[in-house]
Amino acid sequence: MAAHSNGSDEAITGINVTPLVDITLVLLIIFMVTASYIVKESIEVDLPRAASGGETVGPTLAFALDRDGKLFLDGRPVGRAEARAAVRAALARSADARALIGADRAVPHGEVVSVIDLVKSEGLTRFAIQIEHDASGEGAP
Repeated sequence: MAAHSNGSDEAITGINVTPLVDITLVLLIIFMVTASYIVKESIEVDLPRAASGGETVGPTLAFALDRDGKLFLDGRPVGRAEARAAVRAALARSADARALIGADRAVPHGEVVSVIDLVKSEGLTRFAIQIEHDASGEGAP
């Protein structure tokens, strides 16, 4: 007698990827919804624009001056004395410490220079001015 195959004994040669795609899309949607809650809280400042700018590495102190001239360190308001102490502590932890100084566009130039002076007077010579990248390359008026 010849062996007769009715189709139920054949090996499955295809893989159904529909459940994998469904799970992946659900995970993507969950990630997109929760991503807005993960973003670090920051001080709202209107940064000046520049066509060129670099990235920083290493331990960084983030200073920000808001429109009213209030000084913030890593998102919390600080006084000048507390800022000086934070710079000294950062240098004590690592000689490679850096400062990132950002200021609202409406802040007078003298206020920004005073923060730079504060950082440099405590011995922190590696600092950068925070900007927003201007894709047009023309700069802000």
